[in-house]
Amino acid sequence: MNNELMQAIQLLKEKKWVDLTHTFGPASPHFSAFDAAEFDTLFNHDQGFFAQSFKFPGQYGTHLDAPIHFVRDTRYLDELGLKELVLPLVVIDQSVEVKNNPDFTLEVEHILEFEREHGKIEAGSFVALRTDWSKRWPNHEDFDNKDADENSHAPGWSVAALTFLFEERNIQAIGHETFDTDAAVDYQKNGALLAEYYVLAQDTYQVELLTNLDQVPAKGAVIFNIVPKAEKASGFPVRSFAILP
Repeated sequence: MNNELMQAIQLLKEKKWVDLTHTFGPASPHFSAFDAAEFDTLFNHDQGFFAQSFKFPGQYGTHLDAPIHFVRDTRYLDELGLKELVLPLVVIDQSVEVKNNPDFTLEVEHILEFEREHGKIEAGSFVALRTDWSKRWPNHEDFDNKDADENSHAPGWSVAALTFLFEERNIQAIGHETFDTDAAVDYQKNGALLAEYYVLAQDTYQVELLTNLDQVPAKGAVIFNIVPKAEKASGFPVRSFAILP
């Protein structure tokens, strides 16, 4: 028995663990271009055992996007290394701003303001954008937040902010509480998800539809993104959780 390893596990289990993952099912909010999930019973206990069939897009519920999701000739989900999936967690809280403006887009100035209060964002971090959008779950209408013209209004990251984080702070990955990396207004303006493409072009991953970021400190926690190893997958529902300091 490795005493050092056992001590590390014991230490971790004494800490607070926060589930960052939505429970999802056929009625859950999902990207508009996808069909709803289908959960079917194959066998029940009267037949000897309970077994189910699950049908859903890889990008469903709280999920991890691999680089190949947007960028040709890049890594699939099963090519991500285990140590990439466990990272120091930084949470940038913009929930008040988003409450006042659902079209909020994170800019470099917001990151610098965060650093003035919490210190420089460390290289190798997983940076999550807290907007409290997850509190709209599981109401699909509230999540889409469409106006009279059927245009969605939801917050996101600017390409400038992401460029700063990846190139000036050398972060490892990002996550957020919405369907997309880009704010809905930016997607409508650009006709493309430029921020999402930028992230995945860094040969890394992102986690979408995170929840409970309001229970995690700005710095000091660690995020685990435990995901099935589906062959040649562009993404898959993930069990993300944080261990607090």
